[in-house]
Amino acid sequence: MLKVQGLCKSYATPQGALPVLRGIDLELATGQSLALMGESGSGKSTLLHLVAGLDRADAGRIEVDGRVLGDLHEGQLAAWRRGGIGLVFQQFNLIASLRVADNLALQARLAGRHDPHWQAELVERLGLAALLGRYPEQLSVGQQQRVALGRALAVRPPLLLADEPTGSLDERSAAEVLTLLLELLAGSSTSLLMVTHSASLAARLQRCLCLQGGRLLETA
Repeated sequence: MLKVQGLCKSYATPQGALPVLRGIDLELATGQSLALMGESGSGKSTLLHLVAGLDRADAGRIEVDGRVLGDLHEGQLAAWRRGGIGLVFQQFNLIASLRVADNLALQARLAGRHDPHWQAELVERLGLAALLGRYPEQLSVGQQQRVALGRALAVRPPLLLADEPTGSLDERSAAEVLTLLLELLAGSSTSLLMVTHSASLAARLQRCLCLQGGRLLETA
């Protein structure tokens, strides 16, 4: 599903180039879940953004579901992001002017893959039925996160990328949200790559890697 080879990324600073990723190699099988840990500033979000096609690497190759991202121009990347991946961020990024029902359907409609039956199932399993007519500002943090998860899963993406998806929640709520997510992914072919600071949440995924010094280390 996901193959990353020799990935390098640096950022310009007044003192010169600052290397963040130094030859990253990573593989994620279809339907597999992988947690990515590391200290703040270690490059976890940078790696996720590169895999999402939101930024370009300095060197290396990223292949997602048979597509080599470096071969796609910006328009092709934007079209691929609509249906080829699901994205969940700590900030949720819900559209404030849209009600919950429309936020849930947004990505799937843009991708031309809206499935009312699947959306209805997501609504039920995420406990959102009573909230469909509300706007994001009328929801709790946990409710907003469940809407963000539903929106990302509505397209049935081959790859789900989650950047600290429970970072704004308390420990109990975070565990509940991850349980919901893993239940929704169970039996599907969607692969999950999740950045987290929580060792307890990371332990619930099938694999865990730690980003340190610009390189990935497999954890026990």
